[in-house]
Parts: sequence; structure tokens; C-alpha cells
Amino acid sequence: MRSITQPGAPVAERIQFVEARGRAFTFTMEPGRPLLQAAHRGFAAQGFAGGVLEFKRGALGPFAYVMPALSKTPDYAAFYSETHRPSGATHLTTGTMTLGIRDGAPFFHCHALWTEEGGRHGGGHILPEETIVAEPFEVEAFGLDGAIFAAEPDPETGFKLFGPVAAAPRETKAERRAFALRLRPNQDFAGCLEQFCRSQGIREARIRGGVGSTIGARFADGPIVEPFATELTVTSGAIAPGADGLEATLDIALVDYTGALAQGRLIRGDNPVLMTMELVLEVVA
Repeated sequence: MRSITQPGAPVAERIQFVEARGRAFTFTMEPGRPLLQAAHRGFAAQGFAGGVLEFKRGALGPFAYVMPALSKTPDYAAFYSETHRPSGATHLTTGTMTLGIRDGAPFFHCHALWTEEGGRHGGGHILPEETIVAEPFEVEAFGLDGAIFAAEPDPETGFKLFGPVAAAPRETKAERRAFALRLRPNQDFAGCLEQFCRSQGIREARIRGGVGSTIGARFADGPIVEPFATELTVTSGAIAPGADGLEATLDIALVDYTGALAQGRLIRGDNPVLMTMELVLEVVA
């Protein structure tokens, strides 16, 4: 399987997780507000400090983002591009967000694909501080009770990355068993989830959210993404019994460091994590 050497030594715990309770709900992003504030208000209105969300549409402007890029120093295996700020309204087509905390304040990690004013198709990592909701749009959210994603220094990659940590219970009426996960580098995306579910006695689960990166990509219908640095969003995903036992089905959309976009179903066993993969597993059975 493909692998990328990270600047730091591998951390022993390859799957970071916290068991929690969760609840699904929808809310509308309020126009005129920073995207981070709009997301935080939507979760807080339901009693949650954080969780994950998914969207299939939306308009942002002003809008700022970065793409994956090659690192100019040996301090990182890959890095970010300069900041891009397209003019006018940018219309989202698919994306996922992890809402958590960084330095004691709300923060998010969000990857998406979109269409910019003028028709250019793009994708990447949305910057919380510079992005404003241009028009109201609905999102599907999954709030976490008993866990939260917190940005902490990661000695393996050299970045400050979201990972799940335990949090005090809240009055949220969260009834679903859930696990907040972070997958570390150089492990197959599907294989990690299948292994985790087996270890926890989970027979079936739904993926909520899903923000991260893989070392290129290999799709079930044949296409190959060779550029190794990507940023992806999980468009849908599940783990369920199959011909080989538990099987993860992972539909994703990504942008690579050349700016090329790709979407499809990942092959099981041949899509290792590049930097991180954060998501929530909602236990079905």
C-alpha cells in the first residue's frame, strides 16, 4: 500500500476515538454571518458544543480557501496553497464540516467542492475567519454529547489537527450511540473503519461528516488520482455486512494539489490516509 513519510515518528494509537451519544438534526445557516458563527449558532440552538455536518448546496461570499500543496520545507509531508479569494458569490455543491474547538474557542475544519462566479469549478479547505454566508441554506448536522473535536499539536505530521476528546455530558436528548474518530496517516481508510467496527462489536454504522485527506485516490470504477496530496469530503458512507464480512462503502469528492477534482467510490484496501481523517460513526446495529 502507498505511504508517505511524515516528519515525526508514528503515534502508537493509530485510531483516536471517543464513544459518545449523538443526535441528527437540520438547521439553516443564517446569511450575513461568518460561516463559523452560523455553524456554531446552529449547534448551540440544539444544546451541542460541536459535531459534524453535511451540505449539498449553499452560497458564500466573501469566501476564502486554500488547496493542498507541496511543502517547501521538510517540516511537513505536504502543505497548503496561498489563500484564494474568488469574487462574488461561490455556490457550494457538496461538503462536510467538523465543528469543534481550537485554543478554547469554536473552530471548524471544512472541505468542499463548489462553483465560483463565472463558472469555474473548485474545491479545497474553507477558511473560517474570512468566509461569510451569502444566502440562507439548510445543512444536515449530527451533534455530539460526551465528546468534542479539539485541535491539538500532532507530533507525527507537525500540524495542529482535530482529534476527539471526552467532554462533559450536556442536556441534548442525544439518543444514538456514536463514536468520534480520527484516523492517523498511512492506514487504509476503509480497512481502518472495518477493523474499528469489529473491535467494538459494531455490525452496522453510518458515517456522519468525514473531512480529511488520502494519498491520491483509487476509485472502484477505474479512475486513479496520482497526485499524492488531496483534500476530501465524504459524500456518503456506511459500514455493513458484505461478502468479506464487514465492508466500508465510501463515496468521496476531492481536490488534489494540481487543482483537479474527482468524485466516486473508493476501492477498499488501496486508499491510505495522508494527514488525517476525522468523522463520526453513528451505530445502527
